[in-house]
Amino acid sequence: MNTPHAIAPALRVRGLQVTRGAHTVLHGVNLEINAGEVCAVMGVSGAGKTTVLRVVAALQPFTAGTITIGDVALTPGALPPESRLRALRRRVGVVFQSHALFEHLTALDNVLLAPMHAHGQSRAEATETATRLLDSLGVLPRAHAYPRQLSGGEAQRVAIARALAPNPQLLLMDEPTSALDPARRAALGESIRTLASQGRGLCIVTHDADFARSVADRVVVLSQGTIMHEGNARELLTAPDTGRIESITA
Repeated sequence: MNTPHAIAPALRVRGLQVTRGAHTVLHGVNLEINAGEVCAVMGVSGAGKTTVLRVVAALQPFTAGTITIGDVALTPGALPPESRLRALRRRVGVVFQSHALFEHLTALDNVLLAPMHAHGQSRAEATETATRLLDSLGVLPRAHAYPRQLSGGEAQRVAIARALAPNPQLLLMDEPTSALDPARRAALGESIRTLASQGRGLCIVTHDADFARSVADRVVVLSQGTIMHEGNARELLTAPDTGRIESITA
């Protein structure tokens, strides 16, 4: 897999630090993801992987550093009100590990939410986009099903469609294979590579080394809030040294 060159990265993180009380969760993390690139963030539980995603998505504050997504910049300190985050919400999509679909809404209505209520699209316009996305991800026949009626794989793909509805340049995914069988993991991998080929940057937090090796262009390995290893996914995950194996799988 070749990583396309971009004039500016989809994501640029510099010197990211996150503290909780006296505990430092992230120590000066630097990360760039280009348009068209899939980057897997790996490490043991508690290494700070999900914190990176939450901070980039402006779901929690950070203490020091800079975050730039296209022409949108986040700065340290308290989170700004949602009214000031609309530009970020257009540029960043998030797929949570638990899917986080609204149980009282159908799959289609879950996907319609952001375009209609956050971005002011008409129902007709939003429905056209949502239908196209659900169809491209193979779940259009389930458009009128409620989340409780969906399989884990179906719910995952609906969540991806919802995240893609505002047409973000950066997609963040937290443990996307945790509820999927091998066949669904393979299908998800194909969807991710398709999304990257459309010019999006993707940042995927995962414990699944086989999935990362087959899907990602690059791997970043966190340990105790610090990047310990970074490199080509296949090279790093196919023949890692002992320290790398411990960092990724312990």
